[in-house]
Amino acid sequence: MAKAKLKFGVCGYGASFGMGRQHAERLHEAGPAQLVAVCDPDLARQKAAREDFPGIETYDSLREMLDKSEAELVFLVTPHSLHAPQALEALRAKRHVILEKPMCITTREAAAMIKTAKANRRMLTVFHNRRWDGDYVTLKKLVAGGAIGDVFSARCQMTHFGMNTKWWRAKKAITGGTMYDWGAHITDWMLGLIPSKIESVTGVSQKRVWMDADIEDEVQALIRFKSGAVAEILLSHIRDLRSRVKFEVMGTKGNIISYWHSRELEVTTRRRGRMVTEYVPVARTDYSPFYNNVVAHVFRRAKLAVTPESAARAIAVIAAQMKSAQTGRPVRVAGE
Repeated sequence: MAKAKLKFGVCGYGASFGMGRQHAERLHEAGPAQLVAVCDPDLARQKAAREDFPGIETYDSLREMLDKSEAELVFLVTPHSLHAPQALEALRAKRHVILEKPMCITTREAAAMIKTAKANRRMLTVFHNRRWDGDYVTLKKLVAGGAIGDVFSARCQMTHFGMNTKWWRAKKAITGGTMYDWGAHITDWMLGLIPSKIESVTGVSQKRVWMDADIEDEVQALIRFKSGAVAEILLSHIRDLRSRVKFEVMGTKGNIISYWHSRELEVTTRRRGRMVTEYVPVARTDYSPFYNNVVAHVFRRAKLAVTPESAARAIAVIAAQMKSAQTGRPVRVAGE
């Protein structure tokens, strides 16, 4: 007897990083899963999808794919501003939904999606793949094992000098702003690293150089946790730090530093009255657990690795950062 397969469709087969094709391939590898449909308004991208996956159906719109295809799950690989309306449409059509990050732009959208998923008894998850980055996996393991004691401060930054002003990700009405890009990953990292409710978020935004884009040139967030720990986030299109520090996590017994593209973590701890530094190899980055978990959740009700509530929490922090940057005051986070 043939094994049942999870039939899925991809909405958005655009050229951006080839993510539509990558998601389709990786869900296939997770098995048992089968791509049956792709929707994209660009006919050239539809043609590319049919060449990549012979036998699939292609459609001009999500509505058409929902009405005509056998897809039980829809993977939305579309601009940020479309995430919520498209997810709600798919959930109401009784489809499971995977969203590219960020989950959405507003906390109201996040709440509506979670409510609709529950009402229709369908899975809703977000592709927070960076939870499986090798350096982050290794960092979390060291922290959880008590390598540096109790964490009281964590920093993460991503900086460079330049911005693609001709792309949709530089348009605030579509992307939501700078915090919704890599900021969604970094915020998710920080929330996973410090297991505490949030006291407040303070945000700062700069607009100095790239006037052809309406997203922020630089954003900063300071997250104060009720445990007393703090997390700092810096995202910048107007600075390039030569040190290339990615993570710096400080605890009562030492600290851990990670550099962008390094294969080691620098771990400094106090031993017998002196500071000792070791270099710990990072784990291999592997995103397959996300896809495997999705299939296992649908077929066997396995615990969802990326819950919609956890993804929504990151959106609430980002919304608080933006409000704080506008008002100049710390902002409480919805749901905390």
